[in-house]
Amino acid sequence: MDITIYPKKLSGTVRAVSSKSVAHRMLICAAFSDGPTELECTDTNQDIEATVGCLQALGAEIVRTDSGYRIIPVTNLPEQAVLDCRESGSTLRFLLPVVCALGVNATIYMSGRLPYRPLSPLWEELERMGAKLSRPTEATICINGQLLPGDYTVSGSVSSQFITGLLLATALIPGQSHITITGKLQSKPYVDITKQVMSVFGIHNDDNIITGCRPFHTPGLVWVEGDWSNAAFFLVAHKLGSCVNVTHLNPDSVQGDRAIVSMLEQSEEFQTVSAGDIPDLVPILAIFFGATSGALITDISRLRLKESDRVDSVSRMMEAFGIQIEATENTLQMSPGKFRSCTIDAAGDHRIAMAAAIGATIADGPVTILGAECVAKSYPKFWQDYKQLGGNYEQYIR
Repeated sequence: MDITIYPKKLSGTVRAVSSKSVAHRMLICAAFSDGPTELECTDTNQDIEATVGCLQALGAEIVRTDSGYRIIPVTNLPEQAVLDCRESGSTLRFLLPVVCALGVNATIYMSGRLPYRPLSPLWEELERMGAKLSRPTEATICINGQLLPGDYTVSGSVSSQFITGLLLATALIPGQSHITITGKLQSKPYVDITKQVMSVFGIHNDDNIITGCRPFHTPGLVWVEGDWSNAAFFLVAHKLGSCVNVTHLNPDSVQGDRAIVSMLEQSEEFQTVSAGDIPDLVPILAIFFGATSGALITDISRLRLKESDRVDSVSRMMEAFGIQIEATENTLQMSPGKFRSCTIDAAGDHRIAMAAAIGATIADGPVTILGAECVAKSYPKFWQDYKQLGGNYEQYIR
């Protein structure tokens, strides 16, 4: 689906969609708890549904309700399971260690760019600790064996999702385990989310020491807070002249992307911002900085491993808008300018499509976004909300 947007400021109130980062973790913990969990999660998306499908394949009963999900935990593990992670990096990197901890023989399938996103050094550590992994095809992983309790070591420099996967997995292994993180931990706030969610289910750890305690304790009812990553698009629109109020955000959230608030307060100053803890904000920050003060964004190398090569796709988006941008191996620098009418290829990346839509509100003419349906990965009703706020666009089905 392609969309052509006719520039217009947005106006109105929009409810922040449920955080998929929180939802993934809560679904997994609930699936291995000691009783049913009612999860208040007003929104779903392709990534969350991938995790739901995989947990169902492991024996959990998960039903969509008016307010979210009802999760009946796993009672009997299957001897064999088939898990389709679709294009969700979180689903894969969280559940690969979990399946290894459970000792289930499983086959994992991956789609899109997911087979090309890194699994090392997590893969090697899982094998060292008892799992038997193989990759018969590029998009397939086969799992045998079972993880042992003990001392795990993994680099934090590739993905915080590796740490989350190990935290969840070691909580399912009888006995005490310790996770040592080497190097600089990237996206630490996501690990903080994991620890916070695990604590809700009665799993506490000090210094990454975990004593396996399956089943976890169900809280009965939990709420998935609003997502700061996706709220950032409309928060930036408001700062760029629209009048948008975003509700259902937790101001005390440990989500790293809450940092967008302080960045928007400094719109008059050239900023130097590290993407290390906020990689998902880079596309919309590029729009914001390109329209205001300019900026240098550092620590971007991991962006090449997202749903698109985000260094390339962000650069192409900004160049299409007529904004000067320069990329090096680990930095993006842009100068402010006027946004022009253009065509932008979303490159299959939900965050590029949504960022381009916000850029279109200040362009000097129509903006066409190719492959605009990719927003379904994290925010399926984005275009519906965009129109409800007064956005003017036409869509074309190819």
